[in-house]
Amino acid sequence: MIDFHSHILPNIDDGSRSIEETFNLIKEAERAGFESVVSTSHYMENYYETDVPEREVWVKAILENLKTKNINTNLYLGNEIYFSENIINLLEKRKASTINDTSYVLFELPMNSEPMNLYDIVYEMLQYKLVPILAHPERYSYVQKDPDLIYDLIEKGVLMQANYGSIIGQYGEKAQIIVEKFLENNMIHFLGSDVHRPNTIYPKIPRILEQIADIVGEEKLEELTTTNPKLVLNNKKIDIDEPFDFKLTLKEKFIMNFKR
Repeated sequence: MIDFHSHILPNIDDGSRSIEETFNLIKEAERAGFESVVSTSHYMENYYETDVPEREVWVKAILENLKTKNINTNLYLGNEIYFSENIINLLEKRKASTINDTSYVLFELPMNSEPMNLYDIVYEMLQYKLVPILAHPERYSYVQKDPDLIYDLIEKGVLMQANYGSIIGQYGEKAQIIVEKFLENNMIHFLGSDVHRPNTIYPKIPRILEQIADIVGEEKLEELTTTNPKLVLNNKKIDIDEPFDFKLTLKEKFIMNFKR
């Protein structure tokens, strides 16, 4: 398996706070069954701005250290880029990075307000022959109220990465309900831990995998955890299954609109 979303580089963002914590996280990932981890540190203008060369140095040093410790986990460079009209410029100037220097870009949106220019920036990325991947769509409050947005983005060419923890309620009941719907309707293409601290999500992965397999089946689970991430790392095209549009039940709408 490949962990497609993590915050394990030390002192880069709100993730790992030390090199010791980084190695503890990598050991946890290995025990959970991950052979590779994609480091997707936040890139947020004027806040988290560690550039590509500096993060490359970290990845190289960590990989060399892992070899001396006989730990065989692979580590790849990426970013979780906070939504900005400057995404192309950030990539061109090597401030932010695609996933493993491929055409695939992981980005995130504001949690509580849909950007007015979302479709413009998505279109710009596609025009530059990039493949946008939206991080944890199930967590955005406006998606929870109107999941049609995600169906529409997929139709436009955006891929979706869900967090493992969502399926067990780590981000609340609303995210749990929506991620189940997305999984049932071919609207998720990758899974990631979004890990920030040791002893949080990795020890729960075996139980989570069982729950997801119950929803999508073992073959689809393999696709989400291994096949699709490998295609990304090798800059290969992903042929996705046709998504199914769905509507929330009255009970689910009540939860999304009125529960805290």
